[in-house]
Amino acid sequence: MLEHKTLTQPAAKEVMLQLAKGIYNDAEIAAFITVYLMRSITIEELQGFRDGLLELAVPVHLEGDVMDIVGTGGDGKNTFNISTLACFIVAGAGKKVAKHGNYGASSISGASNVMETLGYKFKATNDSLQRELDESNFTFLHAPQFHPALKAVAQIRRNLGFRTFFNMLGPMVNPAKPSYQLVGVYNLEMARIYNYLLQQAGNPFTIIHSLDGYDEISLTADTKVITAKGEQILSPEQLGKRTVSPIDIHGGNTVEEAAKIFIKILNGEGTWAQNAVVLANAAMALQCTGDFNSYNDAYNVAVESLESGKAASSFKKLISLQS
Repeated sequence: MLEHKTLTQPAAKEVMLQLAKGIYNDAEIAAFITVYLMRSITIEELQGFRDGLLELAVPVHLEGDVMDIVGTGGDGKNTFNISTLACFIVAGAGKKVAKHGNYGASSISGASNVMETLGYKFKATNDSLQRELDESNFTFLHAPQFHPALKAVAQIRRNLGFRTFFNMLGPMVNPAKPSYQLVGVYNLEMARIYNYLLQQAGNPFTIIHSLDGYDEISLTADTKVITAKGEQILSPEQLGKRTVSPIDIHGGNTVEEAAKIFIKILNGEGTWAQNAVVLANAAMALQCTGDFNSYNDAYNVAVESLESGKAASSFKKLISLQS
């Protein structure tokens, strides 16, 4: 690896299987991860790592079509939990969401941080996940509970504190195998790789990348949008009726601050900019389902979900099911 050789898909899969078994020590794992800071990961390597994670994953079988809205993370922007909030707007609009998430490795508050802080209890039993989905249209899959390899490297990733190739893997290894995916990526190279992999998978998908480096629709710059039908670049005005500044979507300096921002927005008390960003991501996710004639139609449904309190109701129902 240090000689800049690349792994074949089967070899990469084997590395992931060995990693999950605890065969490598922390120094070896850290060195391995660091290789991918010195060179780009290949599609074959990413496929192999994905295959290894999915082979070992705790199986999940949820009824019906579910969606995931997920960013790779690691963009270093420290926004509030935009994709998780978008999930509840989509759930409030009547779509089933099985969100795959983790603790923040390079940001203050990942999806798992905010969900746990707000009272959600991680679980891996199919019956519990299905019940949440049936009653609130939302369930949450905390990645380390479903992926032994992710559990094995969790502390090392936190210690390193920067983006690793595990960020790239997260959106590809949701054990619920979502029918629809909105995936945010932190650069155009990752967008190209995801486009290739998601085209192969065959389910409807939308890849988004804000051209100033966010792994979501940030409305701070134009957004590259990629689907199976092609690519386009859309402006903040087209997606969210306005441009916002980076400070408008800052996520706070602690997990507790991030959680307060989350609840404020969910309860309809967010700023114009915060609401616009969440609604744009939710609208793009809703459009991905193919149930809307246009992005504007999907946007209007997202607005109704937030402003009517349906999104907040979905969240409150979910939390009421925790015991």
